[in-house]
Amino acid sequence: MGTEFAETVVIGGGQQGCSVAGALSRLGYQALVIERGEIGQAWANERWDSLRVNTPNRTVAFPDWPYDGDDPEGYMPAREVAGRLRSYVAAMGIQVREHTSVRMVEFPIDEALHEGARFRVRLDDGDVVEARNVVAALGGYSSPRVPEVAAGVDLSVTQLHARYYRNPESLPSGAVLIVGAGNSGQQIADDLRDAGRDVYLAVGGHKTAPRRYRGAQILDWLQLLLPEGNLETASGGQPGGRGDSPVLPGVSVLSGKDGGQDLSLPILAAKGVTLVGSVRGAQGGVLVLEDNVRAVAQAAAHKESELLKAIDAAIEQRGLVVPAADPSPEYDPSLIKDYGGTLDLVANDITTIIWATGFVPDYGILPAEALDQDGLPVHRRGMGTLPGLYYAGLPEAGSVMPLLIAATRNQAERVARHIQMDNTLRHRSPMAIGGLWT
Repeated sequence: MGTEFAETVVIGGGQQGCSVAGALSRLGYQALVIERGEIGQAWANERWDSLRVNTPNRTVAFPDWPYDGDDPEGYMPAREVAGRLRSYVAAMGIQVREHTSVRMVEFPIDEALHEGARFRVRLDDGDVVEARNVVAALGGYSSPRVPEVAAGVDLSVTQLHARYYRNPESLPSGAVLIVGAGNSGQQIADDLRDAGRDVYLAVGGHKTAPRRYRGAQILDWLQLLLPEGNLETASGGQPGGRGDSPVLPGVSVLSGKDGGQDLSLPILAAKGVTLVGSVRGAQGGVLVLEDNVRAVAQAAAHKESELLKAIDAAIEQRGLVVPAADPSPEYDPSLIKDYGGTLDLVANDITTIIWATGFVPDYGILPAEALDQDGLPVHRRGMGTLPGLYYAGLPEAGSVMPLLIAATRNQAERVARHIQMDNTLRHRSPMAIGGLWT
């Protein structure tokens, strides 16, 4: 055990954390990245086998490391993202301490052993790192969220969070209920249904969008036109989170499967997935449901319509020459129907429940002064409220676009420039700031 010094400690070795370290390396600084698992832990070990990134391969780029493959419009497997991130770390000479957890970050600190240190980072192995800067790249989706209602389900039913689902073969025989209709819930339902399993999907609030719209990827439209108005807010997003809940917002449901696909409740229903209402209670082998399938489907369709109208308005305002909108696909309205107020697990041979109920952020290792009453970071575009504290991979101004790989590079470079400015001014070398713009 001992105390060492690192100018910048980055907590989290995913794409956000390693990109910040890479951007700092470009400016001539070495950061220490501390990762609880391995580089790209979530992509490598915490997603299902068939998952593909739902943004095009060309967006899987890091500072000074553009996508260099031969399929820029394809969608790579999740584990390939982890492999590319490992290659990036090696090529950039980024220092990553894997399989190491941070116990707490202290601020302010007394009797610092190293000049300029503002933080003391305590590791689970007993070691201590003093740092001038700390970048919390923990992501917003670190801790699985399972609702309390799960405790009321009969013990004979296998229950797991979506983080721990791997493939259809890993589940007991019988039908599967997925609770939650966001990206994970709908993609897992699709995965299981394609494998021939009987699938029930308990719906909940979500956003949908077509994969492509008027000649471009929907995510390209969001990225290009977002500065002119928060298109996500127009489609029903909320600044900073979901109302008063600490659960962070999700992006529109899309799938990278088979070259990129649309995904929605009508599409899943047409494939034979049984849609049931939101789970509100459990009494052993019977779940109590809100009878809201049609209401949830209609709300998602309304949000999608509002999003497309906002894009249309921005296109018209800028005078862009684009194709006309394709007609909306027609779905059999009988596919979307309310299920009723209960779901009998035994009668429907449901042996497994997958809780696709999202994640909650866990920033408890940071000083309390840096967090709000819900334990969420107080920040503005990644700048924390404490001097030298930064964040990577959090929503900004109501937009969840910074959570996507496509935005990783810009966010990382912005944080790196702020750290560079602090360093050059502290050492009275302001001329070096010119390097920020090259």
